[in-house]
Amino acid sequence: QVQLVESGGGLVQPGGSLRLSCVASGSILRINAMGWYRQAPGKQRELVAVINSRGITNYADSVKGRLTISRDNAKKTLYLQMNSLKPEDTAVYYCNAEVITLSEVVNLGVWGQGTLVTVSS
Repeated sequence: QVQLVESGGGLVQPGGSLRLSCVASGSILRINAMGWYRQAPGKQRELVAVINSRGITNYADSVKGRLTISRDNAKKTLYLQMNSLKPEDTAVYYCNAEVITLSEVVNLGVWGQGTLVTVSS
């Protein structure tokens, strides 16, 4: 069994910053792509940013230049540095990973429980 645990969310003023973390654990052989997604109330879950195992990234247009995704492969940890936050960034942020287990089973949809980010004055 593989688990992802997000942390770092909270209340921040517009223009402020937060750093989210996601730690993977369990019977993991390796992790391929990882990503951050978010879901606002009444909205569908949407892609924020993805990063492959070599550090190549892609971002949603709405967060380019403000949010930065990174990873530490040795620690099996994903990060999202969030700067210049806007009220529209308010959402539950979820970590996702494409995981190869120790038995070499591919799981393309491992999700964390989410961490809430609220951007408000």
